This record gives sequence, C-alpha cells and structure tokens, in this order.
Amino acid sequence: MTYVDGYVLPIPKKHLSRYRRMAVIGRKAWMKHGALDYKECAGDDLAAKWGTPFTRAMKTKPGETVIFAYIVFKSRAHRDRVNAKVMREMKAMEASAASKDMPFDPKRMLYGGFKTIVE
Repeated sequence: MTYVDGYVLPIPKKHLSRYRRMAVIGRKAWMKHGALDYKECAGDDLAAKWGTPFTRAMKTKPGETVIFAYIVFKSRAHRDRVNAKVMREMKAMEASAASKDMPFDPKRMLYGGFKTIVE
C-alpha cells in the first residue's frame, strides 16, 4: 500500500494564481525526487450538506477558499527519503525573494502523513 502526505489550508481567492505558480514548482520538485503523484486542488463546491464543511473547519474568512492537496509515495520510508531531498532543494530556494511572499498563512495549514488503507 502507498503512503500519502496530505494538507489543507485556507487561502485568499485573490492569491490563487500566485499559489498555483508556487504549487507547480513544488510538484516539479516532488516528482523529480520520486513522488508517485502530486495533486493541489482548490475548493469549488464547499457547501457540504452533511458532515463539517471545510470552510467551517478551516475557519475561512470572507474571500477565502480551501486548498486540499496530497502527495503519494511508495511507503513511509520512501516519503522520508523524497521529502529530505525536496527540503534540501527548497532550502536553497528560500533565499529567493519569491519564497518570502507566501500567498497563505502557513500557521493555518493542516498537515499529516497517512497510511493508505484502501487502494
């Protein structure tokens, strides 16, 4: 079974294009270092009729939407190796001015690693 890193974050809709540019760079890095799949999804239909809507759980503000994203790996060990390589690469990029202008508040981001139980 595969292993998945997942994250959810609220983001101002006006920053979606900037976030997308950043996500494209992230996808290239993770895929280059061995991730099996990488998806970044922007909220579209978030008015849930059952359960807790992402917007309520994330305490979105007016003008915000939610990003739902995941990266797929062969195993947790594979994830750890790939992420170590990506983090080294990203550290080098942090010196650039673009990385200092985050389009979202990282303190509001939810993140975790997940064992796949159905595939």
